Amino acid sequence: MALFHSCFFSDVLGMQSRAEVILPDRLEEGRPLPTLYLLHGLSDDETIWCRHTSLELYARGYYLAIVMPNAHRSFYLDSDDGHTRYFTYITEELPKLMESFFPLAKEREHRFVAGLSMGGYGAFKCALARPDRYAAAASFSGVLDFDYAFRNWEYLSTVISEETAATAPTNIIDAANKLAALSKLTPEIKIPKLYQECGTEDFLYESNIKFRDNALSNGLPLEYHERPGTHNWEFWNECIRKTLAWLPLQTESNKTTAIGV
Repeated sequence: MALFHSCFFSDVLGMQSRAEVILPDRLEEGRPLPTLYLLHGLSDDETIWCRHTSLELYARGYYLAIVMPNAHRSFYLDSDDGHTRYFTYITEELPKLMESFFPLAKEREHRFVAGLSMGGYGAFKCALARPDRYAAAASFSGVLDFDYAFRNWEYLSTVISEETAATAPTNIIDAANKLAALSKLTPEIKIPKLYQECGTEDFLYESNIKFRDNALSNGLPLEYHERPGTHNWEFWNECIRKTLAWLPLQTESNKTTAIGV
């Protein structure tokens, strides 16, 4: 695999931004790369997936690009005052930029999004709010219920209260940004396939179960997994390995992997 460190100006954010990009060693002419946008958690940045998991090793053999952007502590949302627009950046500007820099496929069926914790929320928010742009999404230990997270995660409530003006939108727990509501906004568009995984000892386990039950009762195409584990990198390392096998990807030998592996 090849690893690129991308630095560029974002018109949407009004500042310099960064993304790590993994590409296969060999590109095939006339065959654009399907792309996974892989999102970080609250305390992380664009480098974290490569530093704390075996992502490059797992990605070997797949014909796939992996884009890991930096979104700070934004929860991948547009702020209510319009000052920061990370949702617009992630779903609209970033794909256009990456597709202009690298030979990435532009079709919905070749674009995926996944993330952990804050990024797990961001991935499902992208997929459910913009189902026209993504074919599949995965959440690992996702912050899928903000009411629950605020009651049970003191660190989260401290970060939001201290950094609202700079990074965290004040509309973070508004109904428009709640995932249960988003699943009903665009019934005319096919909902992307969803993959959810959470550790049974994770402090967000209860809220993940709540999301799972609500999603399945609403008929969302969700595949849910749980296993012993907490909110840590040992758990997420296995999550990303399993998700790469789950995505409708092609290997270097042109064999399509089966969804649900």
